Amino acid sequence: MGRQKRSENTYQKINTIFLRDTNNIIMQYDGFTEPEFEYLRGLKWRAEEKIDGSNHRIEAIAEIVYNKEYENNVELVETNEVIGVKFNVRYAGKTDNAQIPPKLDIVFKSKYTPDKIYKALGIKEYIPIDEFAEHKWVDDNGKPDVTKVPSLYTIYGEGYGVGIQKGGNYIKDHCDFIVFDVKVNNIWLKTEARNEIAAKLGAPVVPYIGDFTIDEAIEYVRKGFKSVIAQNRDYMAEGLVLRTPYGLLNRMGKRLIVKIKYEDFVKYRNNYGTDDPVPQEKNPFL
Repeated sequence: MGRQKRSENTYQKINTIFLRDTNNIIMQYDGFTEPEFEYLRGLKWRAEEKIDGSNHRIEAIAEIVYNKEYENNVELVETNEVIGVKFNVRYAGKTDNAQIPPKLDIVFKSKYTPDKIYKALGIKEYIPIDEFAEHKWVDDNGKPDVTKVPSLYTIYGEGYGVGIQKGGNYIKDHCDFIVFDVKVNNIWLKTEARNEIAAKLGAPVVPYIGDFTIDEAIEYVRKGFKSVIAQNRDYMAEGLVLRTPYGLLNRMGKRLIVKIKYEDFVKYRNNYGTDDPVPQEKNPFL
């Protein structure tokens, strides 16, 4: 398969909240993987169902269009005069060279077409410079400013459904793309804007479960809960993804986001025969 090539636009890694021991089992009574989680432990986080699928993204990549002139009616010469911007749609997996499952590729190309993507993002395939003002791509004097044009829109989501992980529990006869984040350049959009874009695209959004403190979320996942979207009504949800309501960042500039997985508690219980604290040695390599 070869080494997977990550790009700057690969979705950020979501840490599991717990440290792990030498058996690769969570240390649920021994602190968290990031100090910020402990600091924000008593605050309410937004909790959404974690979907067991494959990470994918839809990108709209800006290409600045310059005026072109013919020289001697033969050679095409590009000038430095900007006349507009063209957006090119790209479908990708978690990494740049990840293969998109064939059935999901069909969904992308038939259901989430470029025209729908442009409409959802509030752009067009080609936007001439005299329309820049409509998008607020102007300088302080109201003149078109190419530096204001977003270079990249990204809709992040999970491919899920039949043929993807345990997706047959979610959708029995096909697969789809469920949105969990939208980013413009390096700015993560608020939940409301994300949901609006997904609605215009005609794509589902990961289910909102509630607002929890970290300890409330841990207990909620430990007990287990049924998936909100699975057609198999007895299917246990994979867990929760927690994020702060206002997109807080850590001191390294990374967004604070964390996951809590049901199977981690099951593995702890099966290995140690209890949910109570047991002696554990921290894994120095994780």
